[in-house]
Amino acid sequence: MFYQGVLTKMQTEFAEPIQYYLILENDFLNMNQLLGKTITMEFVKHQCLKCGLDKPIYRQGFCKEDFFDIPQAGDWIMRPELSTAHLDVEDRDLDYEKKVQLQPHIVYLANSSNIKVGVTRKGQVPTRWIDQGAHEAIEIVEVPNRYLAGITEVALKDHVADKTNWRKMLKNDNVDENLVEWREKLKVFIPAEAQDYYIASNMETNIEFPVIKYPEKPKSLNIEKEKQYTGKLVGIKGQYLIFEDERVFNVRSNEGLVVRFSIS
Repeated sequence: MFYQGVLTKMQTEFAEPIQYYLILENDFLNMNQLLGKTITMEFVKHQCLKCGLDKPIYRQGFCKEDFFDIPQAGDWIMRPELSTAHLDVEDRDLDYEKKVQLQPHIVYLANSSNIKVGVTRKGQVPTRWIDQGAHEAIEIVEVPNRYLAGITEVALKDHVADKTNWRKMLKNDNVDENLVEWREKLKVFIPAEAQDYYIASNMETNIEFPVIKYPEKPKSLNIEKEKQYTGKLVGIKGQYLIFEDERVFNVRSNEGLVVRFSIS
């Protein structure tokens, strides 16, 4: 039996451990149930998440034309400090930008491979932490728009990282940190405009991932290049599938690829 569909990031459910679901066009897979099973993946074609055409994927699941046109791929997505909807200034589509930017956002500290600072919409907590493979995280400020979250992140990343080392994260090469102490230590660096939004009371969230065995030397799998791959699934962390031969497949970075799965 096989399953086929265009890849989008795995949906998650906060549980012990995290539950993962791969949503396909006519079906879905609970990936936790596939741990210990052999999976064959075969690249079929491209399918842009915007236009649906079989065109090379440029970034974030979109073809190049759509990536530089649609509001879902504006620069402010990756760089929240560039948000301008609070000024009534349009980037690509002001209605969309107001809908996304003018809602509560969280600046957080997460520990995946190291302490890092990040930004997410309030409604994406704890999903964002799960997607990054963080085993612990804590909120530091809750602000009313994306711009304030962005300038806070910029200020704090002078003192902590803003990127995850994916290899260390997948090896589970973690050091437990006291995130409450880190939050207190970083408070003085929060910009004046966001100081009133500092969160002093929340405790850290701990996250358990469904992993039988962590890889010692993870090697990324490029299914578009290799066309087909077969391996035994031994773990899921962040948006990565971890296989017994230490190959790892980042589902999110392969959004827009149509892939056929068979399971044995």
